[in-house]
Amino acid sequence: MGELDGKVAIVTGAGRLRGIGRAAALELARLGADVVLTGTGRKPETYPQDEKAAGWRDIDSTADQIRAQGRRALPVVVDVSDRAAVQSMVDKTIQTFGRVDILINNAAYPRGQDRAPIQDLDPEVFQRVMDIKVTGAYLCTKAFVKALLAKGNAKGAKIVNISSTAGKAGYVNTLAYCAGNFALVGMTQALARELGPLGINVNCVCPGAVDTARMDVVPQAEFEGYAQKAAIGRNGTDEEVGAFAAYLCTEATSWITGQSININGGTVMEH
Repeated sequence: MGELDGKVAIVTGAGRLRGIGRAAALELARLGADVVLTGTGRKPETYPQDEKAAGWRDIDSTADQIRAQGRRALPVVVDVSDRAAVQSMVDKTIQTFGRVDILINNAAYPRGQDRAPIQDLDPEVFQRVMDIKVTGAYLCTKAFVKALLAKGNAKGAKIVNISSTAGKAGYVNTLAYCAGNFALVGMTQALARELGPLGINVNCVCPGAVDTARMDVVPQAEFEGYAQKAAIGRNGTDEEVGAFAAYLCTEATSWITGQSININGGTVMEH
């Protein structure tokens, strides 16, 4: 018997071969949950080389890995900043599985164009970062909570927001990313107080440098430099962060809520 047997989880941004969303989804499945996976419908020609070499198919491949563990999976292409698309995703979840219990808000704008001095930061890029990270988390959470209340199974439900150490400390040329991630920390606290009386736990995970496809745009020397700043002396893996996010969805964490927990090897220790 898995700890999450009978539970249904939604994980946004779960289509990358090297990504926190995929890792969290697989860990939830290992614990017994059926999983809904969202992605943006990336074109195969845009995939990184390792995904092309592996014949990777975005959320469909993640779904295959979940089914290989004996759990059910539902891949759905969703723009999380689109209210109708988000509601359709939740409706499909209920139609397919009959319930929903867990939400992991992981979707984010790709790293790159958002890393610029404020005078060069494109307003459209800034807005898109906020649309996905902040508005997306809001819309997904809103639809999720409404579904919980409609089905009468709010008690014991879990929400985990994936933020960043950039939600705890500011960095040069990282205005949009910091704004979005700081917002998630505040949203986590507000939602924890609001939803706690309903029996819903809301927490946030703040990773440091993690070896995912998002970091492919970072020069190798710079990425290795992040490890030198860590007390533990290395960068993290998507499996480590994904497993921790899934752990926050178990009964063992039922007295933890409103927390934004660093998982970064000790690079940032601010609460």
